[in-house]
Amino acid sequence: MNKSAVSLPTELISVNAIKVVNRLTDQGHQAYLVGGCVRDLLLGKPPKDFDVATSAHPEEVRELFRNSRMIGKRFRIVHVRFGRDIVEVATFRGPQAEIHEDHYTDSGMILNDNLYGTFEEDVYRRDFTMNALYYDVTRNEIIDLVGGMEDIETRSIRLIGEPDNRYREDPVRMLRAIRFNASLGFDIDEGSGISIRRIGYLLQDIPPARIFEEVLKLFMNGCGEASFTALREFDLYGWLFPSSHRSLDDARSEKLIRLALASTDQRIAIQKPVTPAFVFAALLWYPFLQERQRLSEKMTILEASHEAATSVIANQQLFTSIPKRFSGPMRDIWNLQFRLPLRFGKKPDVLLTHKRFRAAYDFLLLREESGEELEGLGSWWTEYQEVTGDEREKMKVKPGANTRGKRKRKRQRRPKDRMTTE
Repeated sequence: MNKSAVSLPTELISVNAIKVVNRLTDQGHQAYLVGGCVRDLLLGKPPKDFDVATSAHPEEVRELFRNSRMIGKRFRIVHVRFGRDIVEVATFRGPQAEIHEDHYTDSGMILNDNLYGTFEEDVYRRDFTMNALYYDVTRNEIIDLVGGMEDIETRSIRLIGEPDNRYREDPVRMLRAIRFNASLGFDIDEGSGISIRRIGYLLQDIPPARIFEEVLKLFMNGCGEASFTALREFDLYGWLFPSSHRSLDDARSEKLIRLALASTDQRIAIQKPVTPAFVFAALLWYPFLQERQRLSEKMTILEASHEAATSVIANQQLFTSIPKRFSGPMRDIWNLQFRLPLRFGKKPDVLLTHKRFRAAYDFLLLREESGEELEGLGSWWTEYQEVTGDEREKMKVKPGANTRGKRKRKRQRRPKDRMTTE
């Protein structure tokens, strides 16, 4: 067993996580900090959360911590809550070879993983070597059986075991590899990368709701554009967003997506609010436009817009679910793109009060930047928001109207016929 004394930044270690480890060890159980928190501490980064691996079974953990609850069906774990701080505690897992074959799908994905094992068995059940490091709090040692520390030093993402088999057990591991590649800047090793390109289709076996959660981790973690690049590089994007993937033949589509993701990354970096609705609106804008154009040949443009949005979102739900709290704002952002050109009468002022105006305006600017020819509409709205009163009234024009040169001739009214008593 490879044990290394280390000097981790203790100020970054959760006091509550140490409490959980100490109570478990005081009761005679093995317990270690494990996974991403150890990796991040080695990289000098503050961990987002802390996981504990232990020899104690979930029921035993639950009895030790009154402030806990058991969750999970595929693999039961215990969440120990300290206010908003949650420490996740998982029991050492046993080897899959002993699990009954009914616990697998035909493609090899694990459906039930509640088989417990030893410390060594748990190590080899982890996904990537960099996530299989165990930190002994009492001895200030890291236990490394799989070369994880070396892979962190060389910035490599390497699966434990044969890549095809490990991805088949849980295809979401492919998306995790992509996320680590984007967020950490680590390289996916050759064998793991070849396997991703070969069996990426297995992502279709994952429930759309779970894929949605993984997509949020990819695109809403501050490294969205890098995640998009990696998904394209490893041929996974088409399995997540097939209609958007087909639209990438138009260079403006890819540019719009990259601009939206880069904008979201920038907002996250300065701690501004972001929403998946804006990103999904960009991902599916060109499929929406294409479907709207097709439907407009047999129905009114208003009906075509409604039906196109419904159809594109419904088709995407087969691959990546989109909750209504996001699909509703998506529709608003799309629909407002066709109201923004209406710059006369009270319409601009009404639009300014719309709760999605700012998102729609930002989206409009990205459309222009991506190469869509909108005749300076973005500049007009930028200026309109900066001026007030009479200046706004001067800016209001009907689409296509020529405001220079001769004035429009005033139409004479015909006198109304009057009733007479003659």
